[in-house]
Amino acid sequence: MPELPEVETTRRGLEPLLVGRRITGAVVRNAALRWPVAPELTSLLPGADITAVGRRAKYLTLATAHGYLLLHLGMSGSLRVLPANTPPLKHDHVDILLNDGQCLRLRDPRRFGSILYAGQDPEAHALLKALGPEPLDLDRTELGGHLHTAARTRRVAVKVFLMDASVVVGVGNIYASEALFRAGIRPGKPAASVTRPAYVRLAAGIQAVLAQAIGAGGTTLRDFSNSDGLPGYFAQELAVYGRTGAPCRACTTPIREQRLGQRSSFWCPACQS
Repeated sequence: MPELPEVETTRRGLEPLLVGRRITGAVVRNAALRWPVAPELTSLLPGADITAVGRRAKYLTLATAHGYLLLHLGMSGSLRVLPANTPPLKHDHVDILLNDGQCLRLRDPRRFGSILYAGQDPEAHALLKALGPEPLDLDRTELGGHLHTAARTRRVAVKVFLMDASVVVGVGNIYASEALFRAGIRPGKPAASVTRPAYVRLAAGIQAVLAQAIGAGGTTLRDFSNSDGLPGYFAQELAVYGRTGAPCRACTTPIREQRLGQRSSFWCPACQS
């Protein structure tokens, strides 16, 4: 599933192509996505100008005077801005038509994505209102303090804790492993036992790895390309994720793998404790 850097890469690619354009209609070829496509897409939003393209966690938001659209790419979704008369392919399920003759096209082979209506306040939507803070919106001391406070009564492994979107958003499996390596924290360590200074280091690691991944265009997973159709390149720079048995880039100790929260976790037994 695309993680925060991939979604932010998509947002940045789409923003100049969409802001200032007017929605003139929609073509819904298959409304049966993860949730049914928002009926407001055809009933309420035509005639509305797109004023901003935002992101909250792994959701994209399209702001208009008639309300917000909330888009999620699911496991295999991608968005393109194309001439509206471009023949659709098999998995091109929804076109949002624009007044310049283009369309925003959602392609989603697995149909786990979504296009929902979020009214005038997307933060009040059920999918967003319980989310934790954005990791890049706080400085490292603030984020580290927030994590330390939230972890006081948590007995789960720190990596599982870190991936809880009600604690902090956007730190998925890849970036959690990478940030914990940068902070020198073993992923299976109980969250409540991690010290405040260690959480500040972890906050710095989270912010650094996310910023680096955004700058590199996201991490290419099997089903994802960015809004230009070009893959990201950050996967080439991963320190531990997916490198079981390979030498640690810092100390040459073989990288280990373990299952935490039903997800594979990767770590260096010499560099992380």
